[in-house]
Amino acid sequence: MILALDVGNSQIYCGVFDQEKLITQFRHASTGRSSSDEIGVFLRGALRENNVSPELIEIIAISSVVPELNYSLRACAQKYFKIEPMIMRPGIKTGLKIGYKDPKEVGSDRIADAMGAVKLFPGHNLIVVDFGTATTVCAVSADRTFLGGNIMPGVRLAMEALESKTAKLPSVEIKPAKSAIGKTTVDSIQSGLYWSNVGMVRELVSRITAEAFADEAPLVVATGGFAHLFDREKLFDHVVPDLILEGLLEALRLNGYMPR
Repeated sequence: MILALDVGNSQIYCGVFDQEKLITQFRHASTGRSSSDEIGVFLRGALRENNVSPELIEIIAISSVVPELNYSLRACAQKYFKIEPMIMRPGIKTGLKIGYKDPKEVGSDRIADAMGAVKLFPGHNLIVVDFGTATTVCAVSADRTFLGGNIMPGVRLAMEALESKTAKLPSVEIKPAKSAIGKTTVDSIQSGLYWSNVGMVRELVSRITAEAFADEAPLVVATGGFAHLFDREKLFDHVVPDLILEGLLEALRLNGYMPR
């Protein structure tokens, strides 16, 4: 079995594959101070709680955007699973051409998203929107070129910034807004968060399409914790919650950890 870890700034999203099939998922709060022992104890316990014996894990794949956790993650895999993990880093085969000025600058999460999207929707121009701690929008051409994209504050991060950097604005539940005109402070924050993200995605998709995909409209693929928040707006052609995990599975295949 394969343990895939998407290590973000807020959470570690974990998935277990049996061959190609994702059989279970679970999450853990992410902090840059977690030790290898803390991570290892959590992973082994969470696997058991999800009816997966830790001894059945044969391969571990990691995408991490928290550099200070990388040592702990590798040490955890070695100590608690006796496995040398595959960590997404420069030099890993991706099957993509990277159109960034400096390919090393592209975050492993964005690369894994792109790999997952190309795997699931081959031969299409793609725009991938990932609603994580940061919201990222990435363009990938039909010939598997990662063209670049955008990075913005995520939905929750924007809400937390309002709460922490203002004297009177409260924390609110993040949910779809019924109206663009809020009648209370809470309604106004919820409306602002919701419709600003709807407008942002529509505008960026429109501009990226015009700049890069004028000849053939792209598929718009969403992932991340808040992707389903916008279901009723019909912003996306597909919502794939496990896109990064699928990208990690593809990376394992391309780099010889499992049969192609």
